[in-house]
Amino acid sequence: MSNPCAGQGYVADLSHIVEASFDIGTTLGGEAIRLLGDTPQSYGKAGLVGADGEQEHINAALTSMFGNAFRDAIGGGKAWITSVTKPAAASAFIDVPLAYKDEIWVRSHYDAMTVHIPDAPHPDELVIIAVVADRGRINARVGGLSKAEARARVTS
Repeated sequence: MSNPCAGQGYVADLSHIVEASFDIGTTLGGEAIRLLGDTPQSYGKAGLVGADGEQEHINAALTSMFGNAFRDAIGGGKAWITSVTKPAAASAFIDVPLAYKDEIWVRSHYDAMTVHIPDAPHPDELVIIAVVADRGRINARVGGLSKAEARARVTS
């Protein structure tokens, strides 16, 4: 998306980016469900900001306004959505962290996906990324809560 604060120097009020992120979260969540074909087990988010912006601009696009809309669109999630942001030039790579959607301590779902955007961000752009997965790591065995234990916590 175009960064409305690009090239302006310090902008104190970023609420217009925060508010715009609700619709983006809804759209990306809907696409995630459509493409995955099922309710995700884990999720993560990331963002890139072009050189004419600040890292805080992309952070504003990934606040709870985005996260809540994204969670609602994918059918829920009780855990906060792991995230990472960075300033970047076009053709950047970013590793998007993933975690179980209902309990952050389910270690079997700690993972990451590398995303490469060949033509973004341009200096005046924000790139908002959402990642979902339908399982945890294959052969995960490093402890932590199991999905069943996490579900029991939620229902008790």
